[in-house]
Amino acid sequence: QVQLVESGGGAVQAGGSLSLSCAPSGLTFSSYFMGWFRQAPGKEREFVAAIRPSGGRTYYADSVKGRFAVSRDNAKNTVYLQMNSLKPEDTAVYYCAAAIGNDYTNPRYWGQGTQVTVSS
Repeated sequence: QVQLVESGGGAVQAGGSLSLSCAPSGLTFSSYFMGWFRQAPGKEREFVAAIRPSGGRTYYADSVKGRFAVSRDNAKNTVYLQMNSLKPEDTAVYYCAAAIGNDYTNPRYWGQGTQVTVSS
């Protein structure tokens, strides 16, 4: 059974930083694209960031480029999302996701989500 468990969410003031982590189990971590998505109240879920199985290349939504950084440690089966210069519009539930193949915008597995709240 595949499980993706996120941790690290919370509340922060605008301009602050948070770090999320996700530790999947039940899959061969190093074979999967890993990504982060988010869903704000009343909005559709959107892509945030992704990283190749080897960790060699990363992808970002324009809205977070330059502020967020995705990374992974295949030895620890963990993917991270470092979020800096946070804005109130970054407030959302953040989801970790795992995708097989190159279509990182269409993951096969999802975590349960962790809340990030940014106050002005």
